[in-house]
Amino acid sequence: MKIQGPNQSQINPYQKQINKQTDEKKSSTYKPDQLEISKQAKEMQNKQHPQQVRQAFVYEIKQQVESGEYKVDHQATAKKLLEFYQK
Repeated sequence: MKIQGPNQSQINPYQKQINKQTDEKKSSTYKPDQLEISKQAKEMQNKQHPQQVRQAFVYEIKQQVESGEYKVDHQATAKKLLEFYQK
């Protein structure tokens, strides 16, 4: 006895779902993560580090103090203090 019906495709619905999942995995392409550094960041890396600049500045002031040539600019100091406290 042979039985044929209109719903022969519904015999194994889970197999269709498994096939769809494997097809989706195959179709999705693997893209590795990428990182791009901007030109500005590269320029900043090539410049001196702030710590080195600061050390050079401090060394220069020390030399001026030891030689007696360092003079405090009172107006500039007062201006910076006002700017700091008015924020």
